[in-house]
Amino acid sequence: MAQIKTDIEIEKIRKSSLLVGKTIAEVASHMRPGIPTIELDKIAETFIRDHGALPAFKGYHGYPGTLCISVNEVVVHGIPGARELKDGDLVSIDCGTIIDGYFGDSAYSFGIGEIKEEVRLLMVRTKESLYKAIAIAMAGKRIGDIGFEVQAYVESFGYSVVRDLVGHGLGTSLHEKPEVPNYGKRGSGSKLEEGMVICIEPMINLGGRSVMQERDGWTIRTSDHKPSAHFEHAIAIRKEGADILSSFEEIEQVINKNIQIIR
Repeated sequence: MAQIKTDIEIEKIRKSSLLVGKTIAEVASHMRPGIPTIELDKIAETFIRDHGALPAFKGYHGYPGTLCISVNEVVVHGIPGARELKDGDLVSIDCGTIIDGYFGDSAYSFGIGEIKEEVRLLMVRTKESLYKAIAIAMAGKRIGDIGFEVQAYVESFGYSVVRDLVGHGLGTSLHEKPEVPNYGKRGSGSKLEEGMVICIEPMINLGGRSVMQERDGWTIRTSDHKPSAHFEHAIAIRKEGADILSSFEEIEQVINKNIQIIR
């Protein structure tokens, strides 16, 4: 069963999730063609620890990085390494933090330099699908309602929803119940209750929905090697609507300042 959080617990998750947004913004300020993804990972770990928090991903089931940095056809769980970003790349940054035993989690996708219009639109529409799902996520609705909103929107543009990976509950663990798929039928699935905290995270492919795991045991990429975008917010379920606990505000301030580098 999904855990119902108290207001105090929700504020702790908010504090951690807001730091995630600040961390991704700090990383974004250093993103440029030629920078190795491992350098971005080091920047994130230092930033998180300097703010009195712990990187939630590092060591999680043996994961080696602070960030998941997924480039182009990599959907999620890209391990930071020697790979250098280049002009035209689509880069998704997924980050988690722990403060006072409570987890934060969020993700954002970026374009580096001059990107193809089809890639830009994929990112824009993936983010739009996230907010469409958030708009209906309130007490009394069901998990299937969330997935339906994402699926119906992105499939109207010919995109595909990754079905092997889902959103999740969030709290004193990084992944709690319920699972939150990005596809579904209206009125299906478990009921959303006041005090639930979930992460909604559309992972949307330009091509087909099929994905595969690389030999490293983590990296998930599209089978057809076409690009994939990923955005994620942590939200608390309320009677009147969703309370967004994470933030893209600082990230988008950086994007607006560095429009020639990150779009």
